[in-house]
Amino acid sequence: MTALTVRNLDPDVKRRLRVQAAQQGIAMEEAVRRILTRAANDPQPTASSTDLGARIRARFAGLGEIATPARRPMRAAPFAQVVEGAAQ
Repeated sequence: MTALTVRNLDPDVKRRLRVQAAQQGIAMEEAVRRILTRAANDPQPTASSTDLGARIRARFAGLGEIATPARRPMRAAPFAQVVEGAAQ
């Protein structure tokens, strides 16, 4: 088996790992081994799975389409007309 040393681990993280292991009735080393194995076996997130828009669409996908009222055509912006010679 391979050994792994973790340096500069926050003491509070170590305490929480110890408590979690005790609650599961296993050694802290076994708890960390399970956490690392689970993390290594999880597929890496893709750009679409970390994209906020994609996550929002997925969450509300089952609700169906929302009817929105028709909109009026856009009006022309007042600055749309360029006065010749003004930008020189």
